[in-house]
Order: sequence, then C-alpha cells, then structure tokens
Amino acid sequence: MGDVTTRALISEPRKVHVQIRVKSRAGIISGLSVVRKVFAVADPSIVFAPHIRDGDCVRRGDVAATVHGSAHSILRAERVALELLRRMSGIATKTHTFVEAVKDTGVTILDTRKTLPGYGELDKQAVRDGGGVNHRLNLSSMGLIKNNHIDMLGGNITHAIRTFRHAYPDIPLEVEVRNISEFTLALDGMPDSILLDNMTMVNIRQAVTIRNNATLQTGKAIPLEASGNMTLARVRAVSKTGVEYISIGALTHSVQALDISMHVMKV
Repeated sequence: MGDVTTRALISEPRKVHVQIRVKSRAGIISGLSVVRKVFAVADPSIVFAPHIRDGDCVRRGDVAATVHGSAHSILRAERVALELLRRMSGIATKTHTFVEAVKDTGVTILDTRKTLPGYGELDKQAVRDGGGVNHRLNLSSMGLIKNNHIDMLGGNITHAIRTFRHAYPDIPLEVEVRNISEFTLALDGMPDSILLDNMTMVNIRQAVTIRNNATLQTGKAIPLEASGNMTLARVRAVSKTGVEYISIGALTHSVQALDISMHVMKV
C-alpha cells in the first residue's frame, strides 16, 4: 500500500518545494550526489538543485539543496535520502577533524574496511569528501596479511609473504604486525608496506628507526601505517613519530550522523 499517511492526507497532483537544511553542528557535507539519485529513482520528474558541493563546509541553518516535485514522491524518498546524507556527512565531518589534526605533519589519514555492509562504497566516498584516503576498496585490490592469517600459519610471517608473492606477484602487499619481533621479520620480507597494529608509542618510534636504518642499506623505504585506538590526541602524537599513514576504523564504524532535515517551503 506504500505510504498510507501521504495517500490519506495529500492529493496526488500536489507539487511542493522543499529545502534540505543543516540543523545542528557545523561539519562537512557528503552524499548530495547520492541523494540526487535517490530522488531520481523515486520520481525522474523531481528537480533536485544542490546549493553546495560534496566536501564543502557547512554550518547550522545552511541550505544544502532544494527539491521540487510531487509531494507523494518527495515524501516517499525523504527518509532514505536524508539518512544516507546524514551518515555520509557524519563520516566526512569526522574524517576532516582527523585530517586537520595532522595537516602539518605530512601524514595521510586512511580509512579501513570497517564499513556498513552493502554501503561500503558510500562510506569510502564520504571519507574522500572529508579529505581522507581510502585504504583498499575490497579484498582483491591489495593483499593484507593480518594477525589471523599469521596465527593460522603458526606465526610464520616469512612464509606468508613468500606464499602471497608467489600467488599474486603483481598485487601490492601489506603485512600487519603486533610487536617489534614480528616487524623485523616483515621488514626482511620486503612487503610494499607494514601496518603497526596497536603498538605503543615507544614501539612505533622503534619501528620507524629500524625501518630508516634498513632503508639506508637497501635503498627501499617501506611505508609504515599505524592503527589502533586513534583518538584526536593520540593521532597527533603518532603523526610525529615518522610513520607515513594512520588508519582509523572509527571514521566509519562509529558514525555520529550530521543532523540534516527537510523543510517544506511552498505547497
């Protein structure tokens, strides 16, 4: 039966003009391109006019877009459109906050695969709109030998690296390590990058020093990525250790949506 409330209260031909407006805190807008598609699927005759672009800064009261068309169609698509916009803008806003915290250090903020199942591409787009960089888009775009892989192989990191290289010589490879012992083994295997998982600040600095010394000998600088419990205070400190990347799962797994609503302007 569809939207019974709208069917009961509003006659079918009625047209409306509405605004999509930022309701509360300042942030970064993301998802307007997605919202356009949502309204187009609901009704191709709907006119969607963005006032800003994805990635722009917004404040309370800002009008992100106007929408004109069938009241039935707009109301039917409203909740889907707004919730996608709210979630994506929340991700972009949080990403922007972390990017700003390390902007003078040369460190790149990465996301992780801790995205909403089925909506990973939208989460990844929101990270980009916030100024972050996508780590890997899917399980086939790069190899990542994680702790569970290593444990299932009896802790043999060297064997894991060789086995992956033999199977997929042309695909980039990263190895996740938990301590300096694992790090030195991974470094000897010469992967394309190494992920320092939940290491202390002391161990992160030690890993950077070991990597830098190895670079002088081999001529190959293997990028280092730090991850684990990255608060704003911690990310700032980690960014000064000499790592090239910091990945933050909370960008997408703990989203505080930006408060955005729809307001009827003309009926």
